[in-house]
Amino acid sequence: MDDIRRIEVQEAIRAADHALSCLTKAGDYLRSARNWGIFDMLGGGMLATFVKRSKMNDASECMLEAKRALAAFRKELNDVDSRYPLAVDEPESGFWTFADYFFDGLLADFVAQDQIARAWNQVDVMITKVTEVRNQLQRFLQEG
Repeated sequence: MDDIRRIEVQEAIRAADHALSCLTKAGDYLRSARNWGIFDMLGGGMLATFVKRSKMNDASECMLEAKRALAAFRKELNDVDSRYPLAVDEPESGFWTFADYFFDGLLADFVAQDQIARAWNQVDVMITKVTEVRNQLQRFLQEG
């Protein structure tokens, strides 16, 4: 493998590492939000709702950063002549955030838990995809 190609692969690996870091951080916030959500459904009140939503907002910010990191990763992959479909969606917000605070009923809490679970599944899938591609790049680098 020539030096330029080796550098491109190394850059792609660094971009993958950054994306994985962002995704992992988002997953940590989502896990915390899920735990606070369970407490909220068991009668945790407004404080639990506030902390849960705060963790969901933190996770959303991390997922936005992860989107930027994944875009950079895709760019680096293109430099290595590889093409992998990578995408991550933001967790939903809007009416259910309003409903969770002001109606603070069990239905709104279940919907919030569903949002958290769907976002965590998205993060988990992306962590798996990026890890697989990163491992392929690492093998490519070692074989080259």
